[in-house]
Amino acid sequence: MMRIDFVSLFPSMFLGPFDDSILRRARDNGILDIHILNPRDFAFDRHKHVDDSPFGGGSGMVLKPEPIFRAMHFLLGTTHFERRRVLLMSPDGEVFTQNKAKELSAYDQLIFLCGHYEGFDARITELADEVLSIGDYVLTGGELPAMVMVDAVARMLPGVLGSEESAPTDSFYHGLLEYPQYTRPRDYHGKVVPEVLFSGDHAKIASWRRQESLRLTFERRPDLLEKAELSQEDRDFLIKLEQARKDDQ
Repeated sequence: MMRIDFVSLFPSMFLGPFDDSILRRARDNGILDIHILNPRDFAFDRHKHVDDSPFGGGSGMVLKPEPIFRAMHFLLGTTHFERRRVLLMSPDGEVFTQNKAKELSAYDQLIFLCGHYEGFDARITELADEVLSIGDYVLTGGELPAMVMVDAVARMLPGVLGSEESAPTDSFYHGLLEYPQYTRPRDYHGKVVPEVLFSGDHAKIASWRRQESLRLTFERRPDLLEKAELSQEDRDFLIKLEQARKDDQ
C-alpha cells in the first residue's frame, strides 16, 4: 500500500478525482491510502489565518510558515514510513515526467504540499525533499498538479491497472509516444485498421508498433528522441522518415 497525504487549504478539491475509475478501485483494493490535512486547523488565531501580505510590498497574499510547519510536524510525527518523500508543488520546480512518476512509485508515502494565493513563504521550502511542477505555466494552486502526479504515480503500482502490461506501453514509459491503438469495427466509414494487426505474427506486430511509436514521436515530439534508447534499426527507420520529409518539401 502507498499512503498519499495532501496538505491543502481546500480539501473538497480532492473529492472527485479519487472517487471514480481506476483510482477509486485502487483505494477499494487497499493499494492507495489517501489523506488530506488542512493547515488552517493548525493556525494560531481564532480566525484561522494562514496567509499575510508579503514583506517588501507587492500584490497577493503569501502563505504563512507557522501553520504549514505545524501541520507537517504533526503529519511526520504521526505517520512512520521508511521510504517517504515530501513534494512541494510550485511552478518554479523541476518539471514532472514519466521517469519521475516511476521513481516516486518506489516510495511508501508521498506528501504533497499544495500552495495557494501568491505562493509559499520561502522558508516552507525547507520542509520538502524536492519542488515539482507540471509545466511552464501558473495555476491557482498546487492541488491540481498534485492530483495529476498521483494519477501518474498510481499507474506504476502493481495491481492498479487491469493489465500488468498497460503501464509499460504508455506514452513516455520508454521515452517515446505510444503507438496507435485500434478496436472493432475493423472498417469504419472507409477507415480501415492496419492489416498487420490481424496477421497473428507477434514479431511483425511488435515491429509495426515500434515503428509507429517512432513515427509519432518523430512527428509530434522529436525532442524526446534525443534521450530515447534507440537501436540501430530504430535509427535507420528515423533516417528514412527524415529523408521522406525532405522529399515532400
